[in-house]
Amino acid sequence: MPCAASCLTDLPVREGYVHGYGDREHERLDDQAGALVDLLHHDTSYGEGSEVLEAGCGTGAQTVILAERCPLARITSVDLSEASLAAAQQRVAAAGFSNVTFRSADVYDLPFGPAAFDHVFVCFLLEHLSRPVEAMQALRAVVRPGGTVTVIEGDAGSAYFHPEDPGAHAAIHCLIDRQAAAGGDALIGRRLYPLLVGAGFAEVEVSPRFVYADGGRPDMQDRFTRRTFTAMIAGVRDAALEAGLLDAAAFDLGIEALHRTAEPDGVFCFTFFKATARG
Repeated sequence: MPCAASCLTDLPVREGYVHGYGDREHERLDDQAGALVDLLHHDTSYGEGSEVLEAGCGTGAQTVILAERCPLARITSVDLSEASLAAAQQRVAAAGFSNVTFRSADVYDLPFGPAAFDHVFVCFLLEHLSRPVEAMQALRAVVRPGGTVTVIEGDAGSAYFHPEDPGAHAAIHCLIDRQAAAGGDALIGRRLYPLLVGAGFAEVEVSPRFVYADGGRPDMQDRFTRRTFTAMIAGVRDAALEAGLLDAAAFDLGIEALHRTAEPDGVFCFTFFKATARG
């Protein structure tokens, strides 16, 4: 669904998706979902009969979590990519869930009437949008009065680690720069409160969700530090080199330094932000 930042008509739900759509990205999203399920979703719950809209479901990594944790809710998951929707549908079916309906839809122009849903769930979507406030206004329009929205986003600028390495930070900033050039914001996690207030939501509450990985947590080092975060940064290598942000040697040394933080004596820290509000 990539689109130049100036492409402001017929925008897909993720017009600035800088991570790509190959098999490795699908694997990275799976690793991320598995590593973070308890951290991000221990308080995600929608009750029996609830109508839930998942906006920007992608290939369904979060959809299966919603379906499992909210088995009596009716979930409608939308995305503009037909390929992603097909992958998500296959994933949910393989997991044995029947409480999810998939539909192609643009988050800026949703095919639903006012107050069609009790709840809206948005995860790792807004960082890719050039108009996140407009997207949330469109989503607020389909939530019933008093219904809820949940938004989860990361913040690439929140990463810090041991051993400290300026090259690793330079590689991370390549992602931040490329996402900004595509119209998105890799630092959007820290903006969730003013963004939701600006979109007209009430009772906005934001909680930081802190990822910590060290040698005593080798699974988190592998699934998050190596296979989620470092893989995400490595995924912008070609775009970073083409833009002249770093040369190949410098970028590769930055990735090597990030992998070094996942060694037994390394430490990696990162913050996600989870916001809830009422329409």
